[in-house]
Amino acid sequence: MRTILFLSMFLMSLGVFAQESNHVILSKELFEASIQTNSENLKRDIQLVDVRRPEEFEAGKIEGAVNMNVLEPETFKEQIETLDKSKPVYIYCRSGNRSGKAAMLMQELGFKAIYDLEGGYLNWTSSSETKATEKNHQ
Repeated sequence: MRTILFLSMFLMSLGVFAQESNHVILSKELFEASIQTNSENLKRDIQLVDVRRPEEFEAGKIEGAVNMNVLEPETFKEQIETLDKSKPVYIYCRSGNRSGKAAMLMQELGFKAIYDLEGGYLNWTSSSETKATEKNHQ
């Protein structure tokens, strides 16, 4: 009996480790290159989500992002269900912690490709070369 139980647990653990993660953390440069495009058709396919609180979003955001607050789990789940799970989703938060939590929830809901900004919005705004939209520039 012990052998069967051990073997079952071992095989289940192999299945867990064999699953491929669809959550990829991108450097600022790769993230920016992925979301910035000259093609209007490609721009419509970009799903860019800021998972911070609304007041953080209003203080500054990446151009084209929509706000879906991961700290409001029920609302967040309803909002992300409106996204196309078969298309890539680009997410970010302040520093990278909340977007990791958001990515886990999105994986559970069946999203195929989740790209997360390494270091979050703090990393994005760390250089004057980035294209952030500030509240007083809107």
